[in-house]
Amino acid sequence: MNKIPVPRLLPMLLPAAFALACLTVVSPALLRQVPMDEVQTFKTSFLGILLEALPFVLVGAILSSLMHLFVSEETLRRWMPKHPVPGILFACVLGLVFPVCECGMIPLIRRMIQKGMPVYMAVVFILSGPILNPVVFSATYMAFRLYPEMVYARMGLAFAVAAAIGAILYLYWKDNPLKHSLARGATQDSNGQGHTPAHGSNKLTAVFIHAADEVFEMGKYLLIGCLLTAGIQAFIAREHLADIGSGPVSAYLFMMGFAFVLSLCSTSDAFVASTFLQTFSGGSLLAFLVFGPMLDFKNMLMLLSVFRTKFVLLLTFLISALVFTGAVLVGTLWL
Repeated sequence: MNKIPVPRLLPMLLPAAFALACLTVVSPALLRQVPMDEVQTFKTSFLGILLEALPFVLVGAILSSLMHLFVSEETLRRWMPKHPVPGILFACVLGLVFPVCECGMIPLIRRMIQKGMPVYMAVVFILSGPILNPVVFSATYMAFRLYPEMVYARMGLAFAVAAAIGAILYLYWKDNPLKHSLARGATQDSNGQGHTPAHGSNKLTAVFIHAADEVFEMGKYLLIGCLLTAGIQAFIAREHLADIGSGPVSAYLFMMGFAFVLSLCSTSDAFVASTFLQTFSGGSLLAFLVFGPMLDFKNMLMLLSVFRTKFVLLLTFLISALVFTGAVLVGTLWL
């Protein structure tokens, strides 16, 4: 039976918390210097982001475990189209079958690549799945019910960006993007040496053990991302940030950076974007709605834990360039 790993940060966090508690007891004046309003905002933001993301990480881990134990490489290859064009369409449609937020995509898609899914299809699924699903469509429609063209622009631009990046990777990226340790683990699995198949009543136990391993592995990066994101939200005033986005070009860059920093779930970011309808242009709001689910702070940490740094940097550049260009064009010609 696999042992559930203990996060490496835990041995460091416990002594740090104890030292901080002792320091505040010895010197109570320290507490009076703490900005309590910002601390309360930090606590609320951290819990909100974590509780919003954690269920999707759990769903992604369970789906990854089910695929690991019950779906063979041969079965997955039979499902996948061989030609890149239907392959990209197939990856986009997977978002309807697995309506998982971007937080739960990483463990699921890592397992798919290890099972034999081509990299370009996996990336299309990562980018399009958090947006092109019925849950996000409904949430965006509710947030922009008086501005419905934004809903269709979000879906269309997300599909176009994901398909374009998938085509670029199909043409120019031929290496395995997984880190070496994960790639070796995939080779062991394909040779039948990486795990012992579960039988009978042990199958359910094996699913939960494997899912727990996935949650602990991904959860530490999720926690770090949530802490840093909550700190930025609490201690940097939005009014100061909004001044940066007053220009025609800087508005797009600001809203993309704002989406990266806020790290909202794709099921709720539309309600935040709708509050800026009177302040920012439709194109910049579209950039916010498409860029955030594809790439945010906590998601980047999780990507770096699974994929090689070079691959993540390439993905970051492609997403940033295509979302910015597409949002400007759609905002100018339609919104």
